[in-house]
Amino acid sequence: MTNRERAMNILHYKPADRMPAVHFGYWEELLTEWADQKKIPKELAEHNYDGSEKDRELDKLIGWDFNWSTQVGMQKGLYPEFEFKVLEELPDGSQRVQNSVGLIERIKPGIASIPSEDDYQLKDREAFETLYKPKMQYMPERIDFEFYKHFNETRLQDRPVGLSIGSVLGDIRNMTSVVGMSYLIYDEDEELFADIVDTYAEMQYKCVEAVLETGAKFDYAHFWEDICFKNGPLLSPVLFQELCAKHYKKRTDLCHKYGIDIISLDCDGVVESLLPTWFENGVNTMFPIEVGVWGDQFEKARNKFGNGMLGVGGMDKTALRKDKAAVDAEIERMKRLASLGGFIPCPDHRLMPGTKFELVQYYAEEIKKIKI
Repeated sequence: MTNRERAMNILHYKPADRMPAVHFGYWEELLTEWADQKKIPKELAEHNYDGSEKDRELDKLIGWDFNWSTQVGMQKGLYPEFEFKVLEELPDGSQRVQNSVGLIERIKPGIASIPSEDDYQLKDREAFETLYKPKMQYMPERIDFEFYKHFNETRLQDRPVGLSIGSVLGDIRNMTSVVGMSYLIYDEDEELFADIVDTYAEMQYKCVEAVLETGAKFDYAHFWEDICFKNGPLLSPVLFQELCAKHYKKRTDLCHKYGIDIISLDCDGVVESLLPTWFENGVNTMFPIEVGVWGDQFEKARNKFGNGMLGVGGMDKTALRKDKAAVDAEIERMKRLASLGGFIPCPDHRLMPGTKFELVQYYAEEIKKIKI
């Protein structure tokens, strides 16, 4: 069987010869670490991204079958983006900058962690109408039609390939910051916030529709959100349902029309209270499934929603920084989850600095031995 056949069979509760060993990429610093340790060639540590040729070469070296996050898409964000500007040089060497979505951040050159949010511009109706709404319109220039014209002949055949279908709320949270989103919803103008969500979602729907109309074929579709943290969602689940449910349904119905029945969603943090909105509106696959400090979320979701809830992820990647015993314990847990069906183990997010190369090789080899 090919890796694509294995993965699709498992997610459709069909027989497979073995479990595929899949991952979700790496922090850049880890690849640099491994290169410095002479574990991998230096060239594989540079400009390595999900699904790239370098990523596939690294798969062979480690023993992975493939990177699950092999997706294509379109320009579905702000278009054109805001110009990146350095607004102020600060005494500690950090900078205040305007980023590509208009957020004002503090960054420190050479530091790769998430920047601190300093200010935001999407504060009121005037800012939306003049600065943002014009950048949230559909236009054909957002789609590389020539690429999709030949996509079915040129796409990778040995692994599932997904279509990135955007975000209903996560991108907007990036534009406003968590603080700004909270003010817009609760203190400033809930009607304005609904207009922002509707405008942005309609543009993304039209982008996805344009790609699917080309005839390009995909194994799954994928949303990105990141609107939860360790204690739950960043907004009320009731308001989330009210604002966002219709947009998930509209986009998932479109995917179903074109034969895509695996629709996944990436959201960090504790997602339990938002899962009903996603699941009831066509999202049926959790990827990745963060373990965090709160523990496994997949089995709980499966018990609640039944076999229609699928999963890719759920392996606590911190075990790969420890020792073989810790990895073995995770593999045993993955065996139990795999026995539920419709589940493919995968480290729960990008592998971070301190991850041990030999332990990753060991995990990739052992995961292939799980009986389906």
